[in-house]
Amino acid sequence: MTSDLVVHEGGEVRTDGVPWSAILRGFVANRLAAAGVAMVIIVALFCFIGPLFWHTNQINVNISQVNHAPSAAHPLGTDDLGYDVLGRLMVGGQSSLEVGLAVAIVATSLGVLYGIVSGFIGGLTDAILMRVVDILLAIPIVYLFIDLASEVKPTLWLLIIVLSLLSWLGPARLVRGETLSLRTREYVEAVRTMGGGSWRIMLRHLVPNTIGTIVVNATFQVADAILTLAVLSYLGFSLPPPTATWGGMLENGVNFLYDGYWWQIYPAGIMIVLTVVAFNFIGDGLRDSLDARLQRR
Repeated sequence: MTSDLVVHEGGEVRTDGVPWSAILRGFVANRLAAAGVAMVIIVALFCFIGPLFWHTNQINVNISQVNHAPSAAHPLGTDDLGYDVLGRLMVGGQSSLEVGLAVAIVATSLGVLYGIVSGFIGGLTDAILMRVVDILLAIPIVYLFIDLASEVKPTLWLLIIVLSLLSWLGPARLVRGETLSLRTREYVEAVRTMGGGSWRIMLRHLVPNTIGTIVVNATFQVADAILTLAVLSYLGFSLPPPTATWGGMLENGVNFLYDGYWWQIYPAGIMIVLTVVAFNFIGDGLRDSLDARLQRR
């Protein structure tokens, strides 16, 4: 997407003359985007507020409650260690959402800075920086995570760091493409003429004008991080017990797929699908709302 955001006098940011209020109205009018926001809010309340009302022990193993079917005491049953699945779904969602949001923030920040510098400087520097990105994109991620799983013990912060270091490449290429277009605009030349330095141009003028691309990509980064976290559980690179994640619950439940314990598989899988789809809806809504051509229509 090519952003047409322009910083006007007084600091107001608009999209080809379309104020933020109109962009917000366009976003709210998008039913799928509004549904995505509602779903994310519901999931966040379920994960972070739910445990305050549904008290369960997610630390100590309870052998007497192993693999119990859903009942009044356990609406979603129990797993192979006796943990209440409903309570574990709430706690696992906290870890999954925290990792997803943290990765989106860190990866987007790194990608924006890298892409802005590469696109603005251009020339040989741009070529070298982009070749570094190409090399990193060529690394087989599956083998990397398998090797990490055999060498180190995963922690929440390690997962965030590793996923962020692998996720910033996409935002860097997107922002670099935006910057190559924006650096030739008249207002950039005007700032140069008035003696503005490179960092001032990049941070005060180019970054605000790529905000559309940045925000949209960040929402997709959250969804991608949650999905990747689920995949890592199958590779053995996930948070160790008793810490729970939706991916870990799904991976553990697959071991009992043929035993009829459906409650150990579907709840976590449904939560992953709903959350990822919700963030994708939000990203699509933001992209359409920030597209000046759609606004003019």
